[in-house]
Amino acid sequence: MVREISLDSVAVVRSFNRTVTERIGALDESFLGRDRPLGASRLLWEVGEDGADLHGLRDRMGLDSGYASRLVRRLEDEGLVVVEASPQDRRRRRLRLTAAGTAEVRELDRLSDLAAAALLDGVPVGHLERLLAAIAEVDRSLRAASVGIEVEDPRHPDVVRCFARYADELDARFEGGFDAGTSISADPEELTPPAGYCVVARLDGVPVGCGALKLHGQAPAELKRMWVDPGSRGLGVGRRLLETLEALAREDGAKVLHLETNRALKEAIKLYRKAGFEEVAPFNDEPHAHHWFEKTLS
Repeated sequence: MVREISLDSVAVVRSFNRTVTERIGALDESFLGRDRPLGASRLLWEVGEDGADLHGLRDRMGLDSGYASRLVRRLEDEGLVVVEASPQDRRRRRLRLTAAGTAEVRELDRLSDLAAAALLDGVPVGHLERLLAAIAEVDRSLRAASVGIEVEDPRHPDVVRCFARYADELDARFEGGFDAGTSISADPEELTPPAGYCVVARLDGVPVGCGALKLHGQAPAELKRMWVDPGSRGLGVGRRLLETLEALAREDGAKVLHLETNRALKEAIKLYRKAGFEEVAPFNDEPHAHHWFEKTLS
């Protein structure tokens, strides 16, 4: 269901957009005085020192393919990027900064810092802290709204990467470390429909969280591999992953959801309790668990 947004709310957002675009110079043909518009400078910055896949850049920045191609040609003509075939797939194009491009990115960073400082310098001292807090809140909220969650094959590279980071974090945080070999299994066959599901959260195309579900017919379903990238915590990603997995369990007809967790994961325990899970007696022999939770699905 799409929420109905009031006209007053829409007006507030439009006024904010006008103010920001004017103050940061988004309307200038020569952004930061570098003889190119903001879009081209931003694309150059996004390429980064490691280079970037053009298709991935378009997705991450939400650019139309024709517009992105025009920006790339402009940067090529300026001698700032080169376009090469991707080593992994010769049909895909990869952008790489030239030496001049690397120098230009550093200059853009320097000028952007100066522009941000100049903007803040015009704010009365008594308002500065409030403004910075408001900017941080807007940034957090807009990033949270940009997170997408999708069901993925458990063999997908993004899933494999998330599961590996999940295991690394648990190994660092658990007393005695984490050994996936002794933990209750969550193998690809167990997380592939109809046996189960795996979901991935992405922010601007980058995987920032994961979760999995094992289904057992009329027996309780199991939540496994819940993880959120530390840099994306506080955006509600864990809650949305949990809600997505709960919905999948309901669709399959599961009446009860089980999960277990380690006492070191205090933030996860808080999330589960807030989501309506109740602590119960141990229902399995997971060696890394100290708490067992259950939720009846309505």
